[in-house]
Amino acid sequence: MGQRPITFLRQVVALCTYPNLLDSPSFPEDAKKRARRILQGCGGNSLGAYTASQGINCIREDVASYIERRDGGVPADPDNIYLTTGASDGITSILKILVSGGGKSRTGVMIPIPQYPLYSALISELDAIQVNYYLDEENCWSLNVNELRRSLNEAKAYCNPKVLCIINPGNPTGQVQSRKCIEDVIHFAWEEKLFLLADEVYQDNVYSEGCQFHSFKKILYEMGPEYSNNVELASFHSTSKGYMGECGYRGGYMEVLNLHPDIKGQLVKLLSVRLCPPVSGQAAMDIVVNPPVPGEESYSQFIKEKESVLNNLAKKAKLAEDMFNKVPGVHCNPLQGALYAFPRIFMPSKAIEEAKAHKMAPDMFYCMKLLEETGICVVPGSGFGQREGTYHFRMTILPQIDKLKILLEKMKDFHIKFLEKYA
Repeated sequence: MGQRPITFLRQVVALCTYPNLLDSPSFPEDAKKRARRILQGCGGNSLGAYTASQGINCIREDVASYIERRDGGVPADPDNIYLTTGASDGITSILKILVSGGGKSRTGVMIPIPQYPLYSALISELDAIQVNYYLDEENCWSLNVNELRRSLNEAKAYCNPKVLCIINPGNPTGQVQSRKCIEDVIHFAWEEKLFLLADEVYQDNVYSEGCQFHSFKKILYEMGPEYSNNVELASFHSTSKGYMGECGYRGGYMEVLNLHPDIKGQLVKLLSVRLCPPVSGQAAMDIVVNPPVPGEESYSQFIKEKESVLNNLAKKAKLAEDMFNKVPGVHCNPLQGALYAFPRIFMPSKAIEEAKAHKMAPDMFYCMKLLEETGICVVPGSGFGQREGTYHFRMTILPQIDKLKILLEKMKDFHIKFLEKYA
């Protein structure tokens, strides 16, 4: 998509991979310092050795320091940090230890609709029970506790709801949860004794004025010991999103709070089965949580690259929102964060009938027509879940601005012709 890698991250991983480069004058000293520290934490000073199942100790310490800085001094214990093969691996591991029972006692996992399909696939794979709660599209995809309560109470008739998943900022919906919303969710989880999963991989991707990322961990602590000592919380971050976009390294971490010591022992055992996360991914994660700081040689280039990526994404988020809302029969909520637009599309009844004749969901039919006629590939909303009778698609905002403008114009022309054809 044309986004350039962050130089400092690639330098450190290169130095770790081929330590002979530590003698090269081509690399800055602050990158060498980080590479040496990571290599000292590796068996045999090599990225090719297995690490501890939880990940390299010094990287887990760096993650804990990052969380403390991010959350304004709220303490973080490296022993609660687990390095993972991207955030997906952490989410999988936690769900594995939470799913149990059979019949009506089978674990229910509450997920937002629309959702990131990792969740529905994983729930299906683990033979757990998917419990849907709907985000409020009319109010910018906000999360309403009354809807959580409705969903939970209905689910109790057929399963044992134990887990509540939150994606913040949202995928595919791009909303950023307010502080009040997070407080309400934590209170609800405390009241109902639910295990909270906070998927926070887009925490660097916040664009809208007046929006701010609040971590569940920080709000949990600020609500006082009654909550912070009792609510079980696992939160996730990754090298794949943010300003980094380093999906292929498969780097991530999770912080797990208030887990019973016996369960913690089982989690470590479970993680030991997969030996350890990719060590190059662990090194990449370290740079995300331990970037150059003011006064260091690489700081000015790093901050320039980081801000350039995030400022560009903010422009693209606004561009996509504005252009979609100019198209008749399309409505797009503000893209407050993350990397996607999830516009709602009006589908004429003739188009819905033709989709049924092809045995396709109406929005799948729309997306296939778009692909065939323009070459543009988007994902139908039915792949993420949506309220009955509404139709959407998800599109990434990653293309470069000049390409994105052309793409959005093509989509506009296609949609107008589509409405005319099926009017």
